[in-house]
Amino acid sequence: MLTIGEFAWLSQVTVETLRHYDRVGLLKPVDQDPFTGYRHYALDQLPRLTRILALKDLGLPLTEIAHLLDQEVTAGEIRGILEVKQVELEQQIREAQQRLARVEAHLRQIEMEGKMPDFEVLVKTVPAHWIASVRDKMPWSGQEILGPTMTRMFDEVGEHIDRHKAAVAGPAVALWHESSFVHTEVNQEEMDIETALPIAAPVPESTRVKVRQVPQCQVAYTVHHGGFSGLPLAKRAVFAWIERNGYRRAGPIGEVYLHHDPDHQTNEDSSHHVTEIQFPVEKQ
Repeated sequence: MLTIGEFAWLSQVTVETLRHYDRVGLLKPVDQDPFTGYRHYALDQLPRLTRILALKDLGLPLTEIAHLLDQEVTAGEIRGILEVKQVELEQQIREAQQRLARVEAHLRQIEMEGKMPDFEVLVKTVPAHWIASVRDKMPWSGQEILGPTMTRMFDEVGEHIDRHKAAVAGPAVALWHESSFVHTEVNQEEMDIETALPIAAPVPESTRVKVRQVPQCQVAYTVHHGGFSGLPLAKRAVFAWIERNGYRRAGPIGEVYLHHDPDHQTNEDSSHHVTEIQFPVEKQ
C-alpha cells in the first residue's frame, strides 16, 4: 500500500485533492488507520483517479463524475452528457469573444478620446411587460414646450389607470419612434412620442389610451444623471456603442425615468434626475 503522499506524487495531484475526493466519496482510500487517521492507497486505484482527472478536465462536476463512475452508464448516456458540456463550452466561448470585442471597442474609444467614456453602455434583457400609453405626433419643439406636453400625456395615462383601479408597476417611460426623425410636408421635424406607464395586468382601453404587452427584448442602455438637456449626449453614446459592437437597432428608443424630481424641473444641471436610455438591439 502507498501513503497518501506517495499516491499523490505518483498521480501528480495534491494531498488535499485526495482528501477532498475521500470526503465526497469519489475516491476512498483502501485503508485508514483508526487511531492516526492516516490514509493508504493501492496502485490499482490509479486508473480510477486518472479517469476522474480526465473527466474533470472536460469540465464535468464531481457529482456527475461520481455518477458516471459508480453507475452502469451506457455509452449513449455518456455521449449525451458530453454533448451538453460541448454546448455549454461553445456558449462560454461566444460570450468570451463578445466580451473581448467590447474590450477592444473600449480601448479604441479611449485611444481616440484620450479618456474614459462619459457614458458606460451595457446590454441586458428586459422581460415582457404590460403598458398603458398615449402616442402623439407633434412638430419638433424645445424642452419648454415638450416637457409640459409630455407631462399632460403622462397624466392622461395615469388618470386612465386610476379609473380602472389598477396600479403602476414601474417607472414612467417615453418611447421615441422612428418617425421622430423624419420631416413633415411643411418641412419641420416631427416627433412621434409614446408616453407609457407599466402595469401589472391589462386594463380596458379608451380612444386615447392604448394597452399592450411589450415583448421581451435585449437593450443596450446607459444611465444619465442630470437635466434633460444632457439626454442627446447619452443617446449619441449608445448609438456609437451599437455601431462599434456589431449590433443594430430593433425598436423605439426608450427614456426610462428612474427618478424625476419636480422641484428641479427647470434646473437643467440638476443631478436629481436619473434617466435610463434604452435602445432595443439585435446582433447583426
